[in-house]
Amino acid sequence: MHYTYKTSGVCSRSIDFDVEEGKLKNVKYVGGCDGNLKGIGKLVEGMDISEVAKRLDGVKCGFKSTSCPDQLARALKEILAKEG
Repeated sequence: MHYTYKTSGVCSRSIDFDVEEGKLKNVKYVGGCDGNLKGIGKLVEGMDISEVAKRLDGVKCGFKSTSCPDQLARALKEILAKEG
């Protein structure tokens, strides 16, 4: 299933990604630090969404209370919460 998550409090504007059989696919950030965010997408490709959420949850960017990786964790936690 395809998802678009609107980010807040970070440089990127949104995150597009797919979840197939509980695995994360095709992560693409819109805006933000292009190279770093492409790297995150490649690192998490094919990983279980609960593992990605656990690893990226709470990562901060400078003095911000969140980061682009943390925003992905938040998106995935929303999906996991809906699945119950």
